[in-house]
Amino acid sequence: MTRLVTACALVLGLVFPAVAQTTSTTNMDILRQKVKADKKLVVAQNLKLTDAEGTAFWPVYDAYQKDLQQINQRLGAVIVAYAEAYNKGPVANDVAKKLLDEALAVDDAEAKLKGSYVPKILAALPATKAVRYIQIENKIRAAIRYELADGIPLVE
Repeated sequence: MTRLVTACALVLGLVFPAVAQTTSTTNMDILRQKVKADKKLVVAQNLKLTDAEGTAFWPVYDAYQKDLQQINQRLGAVIVAYAEAYNKGPVANDVAKKLLDEALAVDDAEAKLKGSYVPKILAALPATKAVRYIQIENKIRAAIRYELADGIPLVE
């Protein structure tokens, strides 16, 4: 699980815009695919789905992960914007406010996204497995957020 969380943190880092050579881009794509597969394996091992549950659940899981990637990209953009502002010196109040507003909007979007998928997950899985899946997602997201918070300096 620790390895997966570390890999997820790396993937989140890869959503940041970057100028890369074709080889680097290909390597990042390979890493993203590996992390997605590892995460899916962790979910599968912890849910122990029946064939019928798997048939109903995995399309919902894949759609949620795709939509979650958009949230990750927004979060990555906020972090990049903060890094750029921070590296220029003290962050101006108006810039700080704008970054705060966007960070809160990202948090809200993530909560709304999760809420919109809960009925779909509950339709695919028994409640105990649905809750277990949400717990797994929450733990992975919390670990990623912790890693990000640990590496981002406080605003000055």
